Amino acid sequence: MKVLVTGATGFVGKVVVRQLLEAGDQVVVLTRNIPKAALTLGSDCTYYQWVDTNELPDTAAFDGVDAVINLMGEGIADKRWSEEQKKKIYNSRINGTQKLVEVISQLKVAPSVFVSTSAVGIYGDRKNEEITEDSKTADDFLAHVCSEWEKEASKVKEYVKRLVFIRVGVVLGHGGGALSKMLPVFKLGAGGPIGSGNQYMSWVHIEDLAGMYIEALKNNSMSGVYNGTAPYPATNKEFSTALGKVLKRPAFAPAPAFAIKLAFGEMSTVLLEGQKVLPTKLKAINFRYRYPTLEMALKETAY
Repeated sequence: MKVLVTGATGFVGKVVVRQLLEAGDQVVVLTRNIPKAALTLGSDCTYYQWVDTNELPDTAAFDGVDAVINLMGEGIADKRWSEEQKKKIYNSRINGTQKLVEVISQLKVAPSVFVSTSAVGIYGDRKNEEITEDSKTADDFLAHVCSEWEKEASKVKEYVKRLVFIRVGVVLGHGGGALSKMLPVFKLGAGGPIGSGNQYMSWVHIEDLAGMYIEALKNNSMSGVYNGTAPYPATNKEFSTALGKVLKRPAFAPAPAFAIKLAFGEMSTVLLEGQKVLPTKLKAINFRYRYPTLEMALKETAY
């Protein structure tokens, strides 16, 4: 299968590309910086430059492409949410996806499958409610970004045979994501619950998440929205305890909600609010997790 990937040099993208290459697939990468991308991903990919996502990518990049995996987007937790940063978070997803759909609409032969990213933030803060793919979405900033992102990607349905959305949870992996920010504190023995600690973290190991994207490409029964999370969500308190246990460090120094709000501003909602998201549709197709439990995932990623 020949697969075009956007956001390929990102935290998740690098693992998706590696798994595709390991499976013997051809990978085409759209990137702002070809030399930098080639250093990151290696010489087995084919590269096309796409500097400005407000403009159409090169149609030559889509020659013979069977499927597209859309991973583009400014990091949600990379910087404090100023109005400018919120625009970057929004525009990097919506504008680029618009242009991808537009270029696909112009192709003589369109890819068969389009797999697009979204996030569990679309559900908003839901306390202990069990959330499935059929649950209602919210209307806060992150939920609005995700809803608009999915809305733009949905326009590709007219041109492809299948469209799949992966709503991603908190990604656990080496060298990035939430864990990279938490590990230094926990290794010093100063980690612990954030706020009340009762908010749910719907997490997923990065290898399993990459596997979900690839399953979506190759499993013709997959269509529509899938929650990209592990089967056992944990409260923030449970997560902190498990991480402390794996690192053999104490993990009961709480971070008060007011301090988190002061430090992170509006972005603190990502840490203080949560969702108990269940991957109901992945379970229905018997998706095989490499790291189904939190302890398994942390043992692999926390060193």
